[in-house]
Amino acid sequence: MSAFNMSMFESIKGALASDSKKQSKFSEIIQCKPGNTYTVRLLPYSPSPVDTFFHYYNMGWVSFANGQYVQTLSPQTFEERCPIQEERFRLSRMGTDEEKEKASALRRMEKWLVNVFVVDDPTNPDNNGKVKLLRYGKQLQKIIHEAIEGEDSEEFGAKVFDLGDDGVNFKVKVEQQGDYPTYVSSRFTGVGKLGLDEDKQKEIYDSVHNLKEVFTLKSTDELKQMLDEHFHVRDSSTDSAPVVESDSPPFTPDPAPVAEPTPAPVADTSDADIDDLLADL
Repeated sequence: MSAFNMSMFESIKGALASDSKKQSKFSEIIQCKPGNTYTVRLLPYSPSPVDTFFHYYNMGWVSFANGQYVQTLSPQTFEERCPIQEERFRLSRMGTDEEKEKASALRRMEKWLVNVFVVDDPTNPDNNGKVKLLRYGKQLQKIIHEAIEGEDSEEFGAKVFDLGDDGVNFKVKVEQQGDYPTYVSSRFTGVGKLGLDEDKQKEIYDSVHNLKEVFTLKSTDELKQMLDEHFHVRDSSTDSAPVVESDSPPFTPDPAPVAEPTPAPVADTSDADIDDLLADL
């Protein structure tokens, strides 16, 4: 008689299914390329409207081990201590000139995620008519904020989420500016009728992704290992593949995060998606 039982097997299958689901959600992110304009309609997260936007921080740098760009979700997203960010500040304050220069390679990027209904994706037309995810930085965040509760809210407001005849499209225009893409020419347009009946609208609203499940947060030990393998390079034999950006499930905020010095202002290119420039990573 085997000690292995069907209950154990079902648990294994469930874990595999959960992992597959997370991978598929990561693949739902629209890849915006310079020289194109993407037309989308923002979607609320109907199960919990307060979670319509997912605001997070990424840590990323070019690996000193293999030259590949590596990135990961920062625990600071959840007001927890981030060992990668702490190492950056430690070296910046107390390191040698060489270490300070190396520490500048560790970059924290502020990002947002939102569900969108794709009206026109010129680089991947298969996305048209589907619910996808838009990942963006400060440039688009400013435009979205102004449309919802800023200077443009009278003209747009709730219309940015409306799939009906009164709704407005968001045109994400990606232009090249030096080494980075820029999104400053993006804008909400006038009323754009999608021709969707109420049943179809409901189906779309019910198809939104839980943004908190798109990525997976690494443990403190995993983040320190990432530093060792791709920054300190203590193990020169490592040939690990690029670390895929990930986010996470439940968390418990650290009540006493380490105070951090205010970083020097970064040019707006920091929110020009390096992820888009290095789209294959």
